[in-house]
Parts: sequence; structure tokens; C-alpha cells
Amino acid sequence: MFINKGFTKKRLSGNLWICFLTAFIFTLISSCQHQQKGHLSSSAYNKIADTANKLYDNGQYEKAVHCLDSAFHESTALGFKQVYNYYFFIYNYNLHIKNDKNTALLYADSMLNIFDTPEKKLKFTNEYGQAHLSKGDVLFDLRRYNEAYGYFYSGKVIANNNLDDCTLGDYSYRMGMILYKQERYGRAARFFKKSFDETAACDGSFNYFYRRQELLNNTGLSYGKKLMNDSAMYFYNKALEYLEQNKARFKDKPQMGEVAKGVVYGNMADIYLRQKDYDRAKNLLKKSIAINLRKGNDNSDAQYAELKLAAIYDDQNANDSLQNILNTIKLQFDSVKSPEAEQDWNLLMSHQFSKLNNPQQAMLHFKKYDEIKDTITSNNRKLKEADVAEQVKSLEKDNEFNNLKKNNELQHLYLNVTSVFAIMLIVIISLIFFNWQKSKKNIKMLGGLNNQINNQNHDLEKALNELQLNSQEKDRILRTVAHDLRNPIGGIASLTSVMSEEDYTDEQKEMIKLIKETSFNSIELINEILEATNSTSVVLNKEPVEINSLISNSAELLRFKAAEKQQVISLVMLSQSMEICISREKIWRVISNLISNAIKFSPVASAILVKAEDAGHEIEISVKDNGIGIPDKLKNQVFNMFTDAKRPGTAGEKSFGLGLSICQQIIEKHGGRIWFDSDTENGTTFYFTLPK
Repeated sequence: MFINKGFTKKRLSGNLWICFLTAFIFTLISSCQHQQKGHLSSSAYNKIADTANKLYDNGQYEKAVHCLDSAFHESTALGFKQVYNYYFFIYNYNLHIKNDKNTALLYADSMLNIFDTPEKKLKFTNEYGQAHLSKGDVLFDLRRYNEAYGYFYSGKVIANNNLDDCTLGDYSYRMGMILYKQERYGRAARFFKKSFDETAACDGSFNYFYRRQELLNNTGLSYGKKLMNDSAMYFYNKALEYLEQNKARFKDKPQMGEVAKGVVYGNMADIYLRQKDYDRAKNLLKKSIAINLRKGNDNSDAQYAELKLAAIYDDQNANDSLQNILNTIKLQFDSVKSPEAEQDWNLLMSHQFSKLNNPQQAMLHFKKYDEIKDTITSNNRKLKEADVAEQVKSLEKDNEFNNLKKNNELQHLYLNVTSVFAIMLIVIISLIFFNWQKSKKNIKMLGGLNNQINNQNHDLEKALNELQLNSQEKDRILRTVAHDLRNPIGGIASLTSVMSEEDYTDEQKEMIKLIKETSFNSIELINEILEATNSTSVVLNKEPVEINSLISNSAELLRFKAAEKQQVISLVMLSQSMEICISREKIWRVISNLISNAIKFSPVASAILVKAEDAGHEIEISVKDNGIGIPDKLKNQVFNMFTDAKRPGTAGEKSFGLGLSICQQIIEKHGGRIWFDSDTENGTTFYFTLPK
């Protein structure tokens, strides 16, 4: 049998501390609960995470989840990997322990959603690939096979692009598992061997060590199913040798090594069963059962070994031994549930009652066997009918097409930029030529000065009439240029992010850092320009929105940003829930912009207050900071687009002078007002209203 019934079970990472001893388990749990009172630091959270891992490893799953969940919600300023590992821990608990696939799917989505910037995807490539594989696992368990294959393939592409052999090995392992379940054993064996080779460099952790011995065992299983007994036995022996060679490395987990050996013994017995060498088969099966029937070991595998032993007793007409072991297996069904095991047990019971001349009971068990077999066949039919190779080929073609499409778009962008420069060159030459001709004409026509002035006045009137059209054309050109520049500048930003991690001289790294910061600032400016030029023409999509929830969500998303400057965001909500008809995305933008400005222009360790009040026919929302304030000479400019009132933040943050102009346009489109009170000593408070 396979050692792991699911695809992968990965533990939380972290700096392990010796905090769990069997004799003091309850003391540790109490200590864990005590540490969670109040806000926890990142290092304190790591210690509790390690305690949760110990509890989980010892089978106390609910206590482990409660401990970690409480710590997570009491912690501040957690790092990206801490958040990712929390979601991964809860995902595994729901998928593998509770068998709650729908909740596991939500946590898989949460893992993917935290990769919300290109920088995170490039920095945490292993986690990004594993997140795709994890979502594929739960979709596979939900029998949404086509979607699962898509996520598996995405994980492979991410691993390929980043030369991540460990994640590639995880992908090959999954393909082997799928093909084995589809009874395509030859191809399954090839994928298991490929995964073993790919994970050679990942052998340092216990999880990958245990996976690699499983891969050797699974390869033997696949060859055994193809009746290639010599090849199967070769890989079973390699699995046992591998376990023995690494025994000293993981001497703190001797039980797991014994469990693995027990599984291999049971699988080796299959070979001798096919060869009718019952003595060797029984000896191996009894060794396997003795190991895995112990509490905490793989009781499910022990049950399969017992069924194989029962099949030998049935074949040898050892009826008393057969009846005893069948009775033992029946008692195990309360704690170890397996449709396949119940199917085999009913078939053996049917044989036993036939030998005892009890056809009624024999038929009853045979019908039960047939019913379970039909259910299993029906459940597996969709999986077996799917052609994984064709699915993968289709995904590869789609990926190749997308790459070609991106290359084509890039070439089209280059062509457009070249065309723009060519047109600009023609215009400049034309203007120079026109001005030269005009100057020459003016010199020759000094006598007709009055007529020339009249002509100029006429030209001026025409230019004024065209000014409005030119303003609209200006917005269109701004949008086009900003949109066309975003992709190449984004590419530069991504490339420099990767280059910054390479081995360059300090001077080169400083230049790369300068290019990187300039690129990200340019992207932010482009996004501001696009928002500014679009906000005047976009039609608002209004909907009923609960205002307390919107404010809370906006503030929550910026708490980590505030925490970087040790700032605290406080909320004063409406006394009761209230819905108003607004554009959720636009008003979220206004609130987020005002809070971001408060963070930007406030000193370290200061307070920011976000307040909502019921003002009769409208809702008044304010954001107050204790920052540097707005000087009197700049107050009448802050809402102008491309204003000169822009200033750097207290930590040198970049400002483009577009945000408040966009906020004003959005609020006025909602029929509201926006204003502020500010002085350089007490900070600034921005107010805006929204009609009910």
C-alpha cells in the first residue's frame, strides 16, 4: 500500500525549540495559552507555532490548531512566511484530519491570495509553487480533475521557471499517484523514479526523506501491478536499504522508520503470494502487522496486511485461522474505515460461509461485496476515463500560446513606441520648417503688419475653440502612453528585483537598487495617471454597501503598512450597522488613500484615528493624524491634479500629487463633500460626506 493516503502533508517551518516533553504536555499547553494574552511578537509567535507542531505530531490535532489559531490572531507584524505557514497548517488539518475539503479549499485560496505582488511571487517561489499544488490536491479530492490538473501544471511551470527541483519532484509525485489510480502502472513507475531523482537535493528534511523512501516503495508497487516481480522486488529492497542508511540521521523518529518498513514488508508479500510461496508471504505479513497494528502506527496498512493473510488462509483452507483474523478485522472497522478493505472482507466472508455450507450468509456477504465494488468503480470511473497525458499536452500548448501572445504584445508595444517617436520627429521637423518659413515671411512682409496681427488674432480664436478638444485628446494620449509604458517598466522592475539577489559589486548593487526604486516609483505614477484620467469619465457602479465593514476592511489592509512605522490605527464606527448606495471600489480607494497619506505624513509610533458619524441625511467619515500638517501656502493646492503641494513622507516616501485630486472627483461624483483641517503642530484631519 501507499504510505501517505493524501498527496502531501507538510509541517510548519520555524526555529524549533525544545518545548514539548511527554511528561509535561499539559504544562506546555497551559504555557501556550498564557503567552497568547495580549499582542504577541513575531519571535513569541514562532515559539507557539513550534509547540503547535509538537502537539500535531503527537496526534493532538484540535489542541494544536486552537493553540496556533489563537496565537495568529493575537500577533502583530508577522512575516510573509509566518502567514503562509499558518494557512498551510490549517489547510492540512482540514484536508487530512477533518476531511473538510470545502474549508481546505478556502485556505488553499488564502495561500494563493497572499501572493498579491510580483515581488512576493519572485521572492517566495517555492511557497508559490507549493500553493498551486496544494489547491490542485483539494480540487482532485473534490473530483474536479480538470481544474486540479491546471493547478498542478501551474506549480510545475513556476518550479521550472525558477529551477526548483523540489517542487518539480512534488509535481512528478502527484502525476505518478494519479496514473497509479488510473491503473497506468508503467507510466506511474516512470514518474515515481523521476520524482526520486528530482528530490535528491531535498533530502535534508525529514519530510523529503520520508517521501523518497515512499517513492521507491511506490515504484515497486507499480512494477508489481505489471507482474514484473524482479523489478518490484529490486525497488522494495532499495527502499529498505534507504531506510537503514538514514536511520541514524533521524534517530529522533524511529517509529516512522518502522512504519515505513512495515508497509514495504506487506508489499513484498504480494510478490510471494503471486508465486504461491505462502510461507515467505505469511512471515512478511506477520512482521508488517506486528509493526503497524501498534497504536499511532499505520493501522490502515496493517488491516490490508491482515486481509492478505486471510486470503492465504482461505486458499489453504485454514478455516479456523481465517475466521479468527476476519473477526479481528471486523472489530477494526469502527476505527479504521476503508471501502476497499470492507470489500475484500465481505468477499472472504462469503468464501468462509460457502465452506461452512451456509449459502444464505455467503450470498448476503457477496451482495455486500458487489455493492461496495460497484460504488468504488463508479467513484473512480471519472478519474480513470481522464487522459492525463492529453490534459498535460493541452496545458503545455496553452502555456506555449500564452508565451507567444506575450511576445507578440511586446513586439507590438515596441512597434507603437517606435511609431510614436517617428511621428514626434516628423512633427518637430515640420514645426522647425514651419517656423522658419513663418519667420522668413514676416521679414518680407513688414509692410503688412496690421494684416498679420489680424490673422494672428483669428488664429488665436481658432486655437481657443480647439482647446477643449485638445484637453480631451491630452487625456487620451496620457492614458495610452501610461498604459504602453507600464509593461516594459514593470518588466524592468521585475528584472532588477531578480538581479538584486545576484552576486554583484556594491557599486553595481547600488545602481541596480536605484533602477529598481525608480521603476516601482514610475509604475506607481503610471497607475496614478491612469486613475486620474479615467475617474472623470468612468460611470459609477453603485450598490448597497455596509459602511462599518468597508471602513474596517480598508483599515485592516493597511495595519501592516502602519506597523512598519510602529503606528496604530484606531476605529470609531457607527453605533449600528448601516448600508448606503455607493461604489464599493471607489469609496474603498478614498478611505485607503486618506489612511495611506496619514501613515506617510505621520511620525513613527504615532496614532491615526478613523471615525464614522451619522450626520442626519449623510454619513461623515474622517481620518485624523498627528503628522507634519499642511502649511497655509499649500492648502489651496492640495486637491489640484499634479499639484506642487506634494511633499515626501516622514520616512522619505514618494508622493505624486494625484491621490487627493482623485478622491475629490470620486466624492463629488457621489454627491458628497471633501475638506480638511490642518496645522503644522496638531496634524491634519480629512473629512468627507456621503449622502444616505
